[in-house]
Parts: sequence; structure tokens; C-alpha cells
Amino acid sequence: MKIAIIDYKAGNIKSVEAALQRLGCETILTKDKGIISSADKVIFPGVGNAGAAMEALKATELDTFIPTLKQPVLGICLGMQLMCRHSQEEDTKGLGIFDVDVVKFIAPKGEKIPHMGWNDVFSLRTPLYNNVEEHSFMYFVHSYMVPVFEHTAAKCQYSVEFSASIAKDNFYGCQFHPEKSGKIGQQILENFIKL
Repeated sequence: MKIAIIDYKAGNIKSVEAALQRLGCETILTKDKGIISSADKVIFPGVGNAGAAMEALKATELDTFIPTLKQPVLGICLGMQLMCRHSQEEDTKGLGIFDVDVVKFIAPKGEKIPHMGWNDVFSLRTPLYNNVEEHSFMYFVHSYMVPVFEHTAAKCQYSVEFSASIAKDNFYGCQFHPEKSGKIGQQILENFIKL
């Protein structure tokens, strides 16, 4: 199983590589379109700033290439957010795979932003969550969120209910970090590999 990890100078690559290698996958960090196209699966990871990330994708024309991929693609954290239409972070146009806007968390109850740490996810759907129990805890770090919409595949509650995961066709996204979410996160990555 060869998995291409998209290289666009976003953070958190090493922990994603390590988690996939523990599952017996061969990983390659690349921005080469040919290598990405020929991979069995693609991971679109990310920790960082939406505006800078999109500029890096545009510099290598990956912004127009990623939406054309036909194999399963998993966006993690910022990677998931960039698959959406627009982000309020630096007024950034996204890839438009999902017809929804990413918005900044508002914390009226005095909760801290960013939403950071362990929180439970529920309303699980799609094969990404096979053998994962409702209200399992995942690790989150984010200041922006995807509202609940028609392609929400799992939900979380932090001040408001939001999309912990999204899915449409061959594109999947996790706002949480499966590579940092212990055995349950490993199960989700394993399910992605089996898609």
C-alpha cells in the first residue's frame, strides 16, 4: 500500500508518517503530481495558516490538481478545512470540494479558543468509522471550524455543534488528528487504508 502525503510545508507531517508506517504502509512526502496520481491513497495533512497553505498549493498548481483525484483522499485538520469553499482565516478561497465555508469559533460560554485537547465525536457515518464507538474521544487543535452541513460524517460539540468529520465521494476529512488519537485514531486510519 503506497500512500502519498501532500507536501505543502504544513506542519505535523512526521506524526502522520509514523502512524501510517506503524500500519505497514509505504509513505512518500511529495508535491509531484505523477507520484500523487499513482498512489493508492492520498493524505492531505496540515497544521498552520490557511492563507499561507493555499499560497504554497498554488505555487505547485496542487490547488487545481487535488480536486481531480480519484483515489481516496483524507484531509486532516487544516487539510480538511482547505477542501472547503472558503475560510474566514485570512479570507482564503479553498479548493471547493465541499460546498461549505470554514468559520472562526466563537466561544460565548467563556470556553478557550483554540479548541484544544480531547473531545468526543458522535453521529458517526461512513466506513471511516467502522468499529469506532459513538462518543469516542479524539484529539483536536483548531480555532476555525466547519459547520454541520449535508456532508458532515461525524459531529463534535464545543460551544456549538460542528463537523468533526466530512465525506463526499472519494474525499474524507477529519478536523481531529487521528495520528494523535491513540488506538481509536489508529482504527480510523486503518479504515481509510481499507477503503
